[in-house]
Amino acid sequence: MFKIVEKKYLSPRVALLRVEAPRIAKARRAGHFVIVRATATSERIPLTIAQANVKEGTITLVVQGVGSSSNQLIALQEGDCVHDIVGPLGQATHISKVGTVLCTGGGVGIAPLLPIVEAFHAAGNRVITVLAGRTKELVIFQDEMKEASDEVIIMTDDGSLGEKGLITDGIKKVLEREHVDRCVTVGPAIMMKFVSQLTKEYNIPTIASLNAIMVDGTGMCGACRITVDGKMRFVCVDGPEFDAHKVNFDELLMRLNAFKAAK
Repeated sequence: MFKIVEKKYLSPRVALLRVEAPRIAKARRAGHFVIVRATATSERIPLTIAQANVKEGTITLVVQGVGSSSNQLIALQEGDCVHDIVGPLGQATHISKVGTVLCTGGGVGIAPLLPIVEAFHAAGNRVITVLAGRTKELVIFQDEMKEASDEVIIMTDDGSLGEKGLITDGIKKVLEREHVDRCVTVGPAIMMKFVSQLTKEYNIPTIASLNAIMVDGTGMCGACRITVDGKMRFVCVDGPEFDAHKVNFDELLMRLNAFKAAK
C-alpha cells in the first residue's frame, strides 16, 4: 500500500497525487513511469513520474480522469492508500550537455515533460520551454517550469493565457531567432506529429515521448506497438522515448483512434 500524502486538482479533471514510495523515488530518473492500481480490482494504469523527492520518499503522479480506473484513482483522498505501484519502468531519458534544448509539452503531457526539463537544465543546458493547452486551465506546472527553464513560452488556443495560437507557433518563433541543438516533445500524438514535422524542416534532432499509448507497461499485451524507422517497437519496454523523425505518427494516430466511439 502506498499512502497519499498530498492531493490537489490542477484542473477540473486532472489531479496531482503525491504518494509515499521511497524505493521508487530513489531509483527514478527522468522519463521513467510506474504502473498503478487504485484498488485490488482496478485496471493497471501507466503513469509517468512527474517529480520525486528522495529525502521525503515520495513520488508525484498526475492523473487525468478519463475512464473508470483513472477516476477511481483520483477519487482517493489524502491519507488513503493506492493499492499497487510498480516501477520505475521504461528507459530513462538520455540527458547530456548539448547546448540549447527546446522542450515542448501540451495538456497533461506537461507533467512527464517537467522532469526532463529539470534534468536538462541541471546538466548545464540552456532550456527553452514551450507549453500549450486549449485554455489556461489546461496549462499545468507553470511555476515549476519557469524555475527549471531559461525561458517559458505559453500558447493557448483561445488566448486566455500567454499568446493565442498553437504550440507550433511558439516553437517557430524560437527556431527563427536562434539555434536549437535538441528538441523534446510530450503531449497528444497529433501535437507531437506536427512538432516533429516542424523540427525536421530545421534539421533539429527531436525526441518524442509516446507514453499515451501504453497499457500493460511490461511488453506482454502488445497494445503499445509502434513502427519506428520501419521496425516494430514496444513503447513500454523500448521507450517511451523515440526519435520523433522516425516514428510513424499516422499509424500511431490510427491505432489511438481505433476504440473511439462512433458518432
